[in-house]
Amino acid sequence: LSRTEVTFAEWDACVNAGGCSHRPEDRGWGRGNQPVINVSWNDAQEYVRWLSKRTGQTYRLPSEAEWEYAARAGTTGRFHTGDCITSAQANFNGNYPPEGCPTGEYRERTVPVGSFAPNAFGLYDMHGNVWEWVQDCWNDSYAGAPANGSAWIAGDCARAVLRGGSWSSDGWFLRFAYRHWNTRGNRVNSPGLRLARSL
Repeated sequence: LSRTEVTFAEWDACVNAGGCSHRPEDRGWGRGNQPVINVSWNDAQEYVRWLSKRTGQTYRLPSEAEWEYAARAGTTGRFHTGDCITSAQANFNGNYPPEGCPTGEYRERTVPVGSFAPNAFGLYDMHGNVWEWVQDCWNDSYAGAPANGSAWIAGDCARAVLRGGSWSSDGWFLRFAYRHWNTRGNRVNSPGLRLARSL
């Protein structure tokens, strides 16, 4: 998995090269090293196809199982920081922290990728900043999910899974186990993406 979420600079390179048809709006928060927002799951597929063709490597969205394995990084708490996470450790709505954790700052916007300490695998912002699209179709439970960690391409495939929480999320939504969804074509200001590369 990529160490950070895809940035506006990376996405704009795809647009400028003609690989991505959608130039997302940044809400005035800046582009550059800010995580890209206002991109749909469908847009993300354009990006990974372009990057794969440009580099000769196979880029894709991670599966939901890959995402959670990487996010946990060998830990067993609710977060890679343990059973609590604060807004000094991730970008979320600190007015509403996870149960039993202290309140903190609510920045009301994204922050540059890599602004907080990484998890034990060296991955940044696995909690908060932007929700991250994964490859899987939405299913209400894991009953019948692939046992090998691959993406689950069955179920409600008009919707795709999002993981990790965002800048606007209450702390509860940042937990490893929390699953969210949106329709594949929807563009809003809290989802972005992180890449996986097949070896």
